[in-house]
Amino acid sequence: MSAAAGDVLLLSEEDQAERREFEVAGGLAIAYTCRSPDKAVANEDTVAALTLDNDAGILVVADGAGGMPAGRRASRRAVDVLLSTIAEKHDGNLLNAVMAAIAAANEAVMAMLTGSATTMTIFSIENQRVRAFQVGDSEGLVTGQRGRIRLMTTAHSPTGFAVEAGLLDARAALYHPERHLVSNFIGMQDMRIDVGAEVRLNPFDTALLASDGLTDNLFQDEIVESIRRGPMRSAMDRLTETAHSRMFDVESRFPGKPDDLSIILFRPERGARIR
Repeated sequence: MSAAAGDVLLLSEEDQAERREFEVAGGLAIAYTCRSPDKAVANEDTVAALTLDNDAGILVVADGAGGMPAGRRASRRAVDVLLSTIAEKHDGNLLNAVMAAIAAANEAVMAMLTGSATTMTIFSIENQRVRAFQVGDSEGLVTGQRGRIRLMTTAHSPTGFAVEAGLLDARAALYHPERHLVSNFIGMQDMRIDVGAEVRLNPFDTALLASDGLTDNLFQDEIVESIRRGPMRSAMDRLTETAHSRMFDVESRFPGKPDDLSIILFRPERGARIR
């Protein structure tokens, strides 16, 4: 799907898994979202993209907090306000526009007065440069074709901070009893934003954003190996099939946690073989 300035892609699955392929920010992307297989209530994830011009755009994954009221409404409301605010305030300074939009999204979720909250991981892409904005434990990374991680967000959780500090092995963190705890959300008075440095995308780099339906079920090296090369459509198939197969495979040596699953993959156009 080709894109024009102001185009918005929004996935917020109701009953069946949703998957879309689209152009954004001078590259190609695939987005996917699916409700957790162990629940009848709605998917609480929201996946979106915003085209600003031929070389600039926004990718976002938001995961409504399942232990709080109206997680689905919170993620959808936060993303709607985020994208509309960026579109309104983008005047050549994308960093400032995204920061203002995250603050507006936080105010909008708090104004719901339901105690709702959501995570939010954002990649801004402009002239083949990507910057990460992080609130919560959805995650993002950029890997090169040989598997070298060039950008990695830190999950805002006790285990995420322990891994970042070198106090806990990343694999061991997936089995930690406090893995489910999150210490920062959109919808909190003291919400904080982690802002990364810009990273220039190489022609065959792959960017990924995902809710914890992926990162609680696959090891980081498995994710990187699945996406670092080959067609993006095949990479998405590997990620989704492996994550879903593990959600109930509690007897295996792999992690397993049923959850809503949302993923965006992006590559600069030169390296983006969708098929």
